[in-house]
Amino acid sequence: MNGIVVVNKEKGYTSRDVVNVLNQVYHTKKIGHTGTLDPIATGVLVVCIGKYTKLVSHLTSYEKEYVATIQLGVCTDTLDTMGTILKQENPRVLTEEEIRKVLNSFLGKSMQEVPKYAAVKIKGKKLYEYAREHIEVELPKREIEIKKITLLNYEENTITFSCTVSKGTYIRSLIKDICEKLGVLGTMSSLVRTKQGNFRIEESYTLEDIKKETIHPLQLEDIFSYPIYSLTDSEYKKVKNGNSLELKETSPYVLLAYQKNVMALYEKKDTFYKPILVL
Repeated sequence: MNGIVVVNKEKGYTSRDVVNVLNQVYHTKKIGHTGTLDPIATGVLVVCIGKYTKLVSHLTSYEKEYVATIQLGVCTDTLDTMGTILKQENPRVLTEEEIRKVLNSFLGKSMQEVPKYAAVKIKGKKLYEYAREHIEVELPKREIEIKKITLLNYEENTITFSCTVSKGTYIRSLIKDICEKLGVLGTMSSLVRTKQGNFRIEESYTLEDIKKETIHPLQLEDIFSYPIYSLTDSEYKKVKNGNSLELKETSPYVLLAYQKNVMALYEKKDTFYKPILVL
């Protein structure tokens, strides 16, 4: 089985849990996801199956859209409501104007500190492993970009906002920084990934849907709108051997088809197109 399945992940599941379920459904261990969602989070989790696992790094780079909710007046060790409470207070009343001003201040590129409960490795060990052992380590920082951020609702000590962000952005950390600028305690109480690249939550499937085995994984032509180049017999032989092609195309990526069947994704490097995925 080769292809891509867009999962609507449920709360309580880890991304690894989802992969484990799909291992059973599609009878293969060759499955990888393209962007971790914490157990508290729900929504779009793009999963690659079989040969399509070669697309994981390509799809992981896509921007993502989220709807997040902040619970004001509480701070936890994991930066979400599933963690241990470290501090509580009665938060001051905010205005929508000051919330919007703070949210807008995060637009653009900035350096973000990775949360201590994350799977990022330091000296071969994951950050959350250090945290569970109460070992202090210097948390790395990464450049991120907030492309859009909008206040959706503010009432009863909760703030709900939507955002479009670059690869590697931790919404938990963004919320921590937002609350620090607002001068209040706050932690993430819910998170929904509504979109990743062109993959939308409206076109995703729950694990229960997928277990019925009626969901057919997406193929290259379903996923990408890149130009389709029809291969000659000699070019087809080169592609099957994983060779580069010199094509008169300008697109950074092309889909290659042989006898009307799309069978490869190639990326332009200098004057040649080189394989990303060949089926």
